[in-house]
Amino acid sequence: MGAAYFYHLTQSGLTQTLASLIEKSRGAGWRVVVRARSDQMVDRLDADLWKGAPEGFLPHGMAGAPFEEEQPVLLTTGMSKPNGASCLMSVEGAMVEAAEVTDLQRVCVIFDGDDPQAVQSAREQWKALTAAGCAAQYWSEASGRWSKQAESGG
Repeated sequence: MGAAYFYHLTQSGLTQTLASLIEKSRGAGWRVVVRARSDQMVDRLDADLWKGAPEGFLPHGMAGAPFEEEQPVLLTTGMSKPNGASCLMSVEGAMVEAAEVTDLQRVCVIFDGDDPQAVQSAREQWKALTAAGCAAQYWSEASGRWSKQAESGG
């Protein structure tokens, strides 16, 4: 049974945080699905992840493209995980279901602290997932580094 980790961005940008979380997930041996609400966000993340860190790029692919099932990281707006992901990363308020939290190793909900709508969406997801019995953690970087601020045992 997995857990949902909520990451409240206040210092770092989305791409920087996403890349760091993907690298950690890949280090754990997990395949990753990154789910966004819009094709525009998927395209932006695709371009940003190809640029990658100075030491290299993060190998990834787009849902619907050839060999999507072989991708270590798959960007999508859909609910499926054709690459057999163990980790789901939700950006832009993309929907996460309680069954996904229990079926996967990890679900990461990454949201912009400067966007009131994103904060409200994350609060609603937290309430829905914890009410469904999912374990959850809330992480903030307001102090300048990531620290766990809340936890629900699920």
